[in-house]
Amino acid sequence: MQNSSKIILGIDPGTIVMGYGLIKVERNAISLVDMGILKLSTKDDAYQRLEKIHEKVVSLIQLHKPNDFAIEAPFFGKNVQSMLKLGRAQGVAIAAAMQGALPITEYSPKKIKQSITGNGNAGKEQVMKMLQQMLDFKSTTKYMDASDALAVAVCHYFQSKNITVNKSAKANGWKDFLNKNPGRLK
Repeated sequence: MQNSSKIILGIDPGTIVMGYGLIKVERNAISLVDMGILKLSTKDDAYQRLEKIHEKVVSLIQLHKPNDFAIEAPFFGKNVQSMLKLGRAQGVAIAAAMQGALPITEYSPKKIKQSITGNGNAGKEQVMKMLQQMLDFKSTTKYMDASDALAVAVCHYFQSKNITVNKSAKANGWKDFLNKNPGRLK
């Protein structure tokens, strides 16, 4: 990395609960900056909730000045209306990042889980436990959306790190992998 430090903002979009997580990358080590949720009222209409999502993402960008924006892609479910609502929530969060001139990257839920736990089918609790070990924090949140968003940010760090690492340098076993990826070990 060219800068000595950078901040990554991760978003887990939702129409009722949106999670956010920010990490700081410094000398190939990551630390927790902030994580939380935006709880939206079901009494507000859909457009009021979208406006609040946009405002929250804009305020996070202004407050923390992240260098990168990563967001979880909606998974494809059976309910088309839910997908449409989630896509709108994702869209306004992305629009806020575009307004802040941030590079935007989208990750599938499976890719995020794979990146954090090594298992693309891991449960939310398993992802949270791995994040607690990686980032050395103890508190658990009532809503897993905050840890999901944090996982998006950490996934982005691992993926962008893999892009900058020599692609021909494949690991020969766990010991070699850990030697080549010291930031993945806590």
